[in-house]
Amino acid sequence: MARPRRQRRLRKRQPPTEWGPDKNVQWITEIPGEGSATPIVWGNDVFILTAVPTDKKGDRPRGPEGRNGALGAPDNHHQYTVYCLDRETGNVRWRQVAIEAVPHEGRHQTNSFASGSPTTDGERLYVPFGSRGFFCFDLKGNPLWNRDLGDMQTRNGFGEGSSPALHKDTLIVTWDHEGPDFIAALDTKTGDVRWQIERDEPTTWATPFIVEHDDRTQVITSGTNRVRSYDIATGDLLWECGGQVTNPIPSPVLQDNLVYVMTGYRGYALYALPLSAKGDITGTSAIAWSRSEGTPYIASPLLYQNVLYTTKSRDAILTTLDPKTGQVLTDQKRLPDLKVLYASPVAAAGRLYYTDRDGTTLVLKAGPNPEVLATNKLEETIDASPAIVGDQMFLRTNKHVYCLKNL
Repeated sequence: MARPRRQRRLRKRQPPTEWGPDKNVQWITEIPGEGSATPIVWGNDVFILTAVPTDKKGDRPRGPEGRNGALGAPDNHHQYTVYCLDRETGNVRWRQVAIEAVPHEGRHQTNSFASGSPTTDGERLYVPFGSRGFFCFDLKGNPLWNRDLGDMQTRNGFGEGSSPALHKDTLIVTWDHEGPDFIAALDTKTGDVRWQIERDEPTTWATPFIVEHDDRTQVITSGTNRVRSYDIATGDLLWECGGQVTNPIPSPVLQDNLVYVMTGYRGYALYALPLSAKGDITGTSAIAWSRSEGTPYIASPLLYQNVLYTTKSRDAILTTLDPKTGQVLTDQKRLPDLKVLYASPVAAAGRLYYTDRDGTTLVLKAGPNPEVLATNKLEETIDASPAIVGDQMFLRTNKHVYCLKNL
């Protein structure tokens, strides 16, 4: 008689709780240039985007500085570059310059020319350099196609930052700026435009959110004028809802049939919207619930273990909500040791990770009233959101990529 097979106990993945320059650092790799795109991981590859300034001058003078921290358009060429790092060692597996060009406009002093994050389906890597083009490579770094959608004119010359969204063989790009706006669906194999729909929005830095619901795939986009849902197959508008405030940046999050969309600049707005909505639901009972306080300007919200976490504007002031009802669980609790938040929070193993621009990461025990577990400091600016894969956390600073792991 055969003996029963012993079931192997799967080890629970545990990213680190504590780290520092010399603690729980598996590797550090320097990345030249500037970029705030979040690193992405596929298999043993870590992909990073950066824009590297060169000494080569263009054919126009440097542009004047603008308002509210906007830097003028540079007069030198930049190399818009993709790095592929080995996940276990941090060594550069390959480096590819997608394009070398002079940026047509400037950026905010806290922005970069490589702010949109890449995405992959495991066969191809899709790289957004915005007005410089969208580029596709195989995972060995060989170029496959590129698509130029024109030049954006962003609000106040603050620069670009939206990432594309991927679903099966379709790449979704939003093109909201101070000129003609549109949303487009690109074929992932060729880069051909399958459909392109006009929009009426000022500059938006939000990334599209894709979700399957009732045998239909929806593309949900934030906007100052409207939150809109499109049919990914045709571009048809399925539903829309007004009520957001200016400068949408945070990404939507989802639980069950509700998608949560929010903005937090010069006002606050959070709407819980049903995926089953039809037409214009602005001001109607179709809206599950809404809130007008304590919502983020730049960092996205976090929905984890049936708690919705939001921060106020760019500040480390945390509110927790019941996602079904909107009931406040903890109201505007200041997170210690954190200042300005650009990076979005992440969660794993019952813990929350909030990182500020000074390089400080606060680790919290998840729950309606989160408790501080650890405070960690790297002496570098961090705008990119962390990425957690298994036991590892990848942090991209203004100079390096750190791989953190319990060692």
